Amino acid sequence: MALVRWSPVRSGFTPQQELSRFVDDFFGRRFDFEGSTTWQPVVDVEETPEAYHVRTELPGLRLEDIKITVADNALSIRGEKRREEEKKGTTYHRVERVYGSFERSFSLGHAVAADKIEATYRDGVLEVCIPKAEEAKAREIQVKIAK
Repeated sequence: MALVRWSPVRSGFTPQQELSRFVDDFFGRRFDFEGSTTWQPVVDVEETPEAYHVRTELPGLRLEDIKITVADNALSIRGEKRREEEKKGTTYHRVERVYGSFERSFSLGHAVAADKIEATYRDGVLEVCIPKAEEAKAREIQVKIAK
């Protein structure tokens, strides 16, 4: 097997695209070099034998701006981060915070108890606990001796 020196020309991506991918991975959002941005909050999804736990960073959002739905074994988190009114006579030197609507959806691998889902929002972090349905939980089957 021969070693091949890496070259950005051969990778198929321009240095600008590589930087954009790095920023996407690091900040969890998409930056467009023409100046427009879209926002996608970062999410941790954890599965235990009893439930799914989804933690989403949503700094600056109000509770009324967050909507959570579960349908067909899929969880959807939607919301909108609204921009403050620009003040007249003020000069903005940098505007890096991202605003706008977002939606994150996740397929849940097991049946869930939709009536027992709980969501809490504290310090800019939304946590959704989605208990699995009883039939989806693993259980041990006792083996009997055949006669």
